[in-house]
Amino acid sequence: MSSNKPHHDAEPDEILKAADSNTWTFKPRGFNIIWGSDKRYWNVPEKGIVQPAELLKVCWLEVTGTTTGSLPKGKYEIIFKLQVKQGAFGLYDSPIFMMAKVGKRGRYKWRKIKLPQISDNRAVPTEPFQIEVDETKDENKLYFGLYEVWNGKWKGGLLIHEATVRPVLNS
Repeated sequence: MSSNKPHHDAEPDEILKAADSNTWTFKPRGFNIIWGSDKRYWNVPEKGIVQPAELLKVCWLEVTGTTTGSLPKGKYEIIFKLQVKQGAFGLYDSPIFMMAKVGKRGRYKWRKIKLPQISDNRAVPTEPFQIEVDETKDENKLYFGLYEVWNGKWKGGLLIHEATVRPVLNS
């Protein structure tokens, strides 16, 4: 997935890798967000500000992340921390998918996600989305994201706090 729409480019220093594990945390500025550089559609926090990225209104939802290094063989899970604000619209009648692949040439795996209920004060983790890295290669970066680019309906009121990619224990 990609487009020519103005977007916020991911900032590598907003993608944090735990020193002792293959766990990655993506802060809001660590994502590529289509239309993210346009204040009419997204409110992306300024550098150094700890706030979620806020979807104001879009009909093309595409928020993606890529690990800055290759992942070793194993099973991983991706979890987004999301919040749906009071006054949100178009989110519950739009099929929002989480998609992921290993390597640029990998094949996407996808699943429709269930959004949390409307809340004023807390982020809720999505159900873990699992993906397997079959072999160790130089280009085993993980490419993943949230997408709703098919129905053309306006949606707004989604807050993206962060995403985590981590090994599945007992894999």
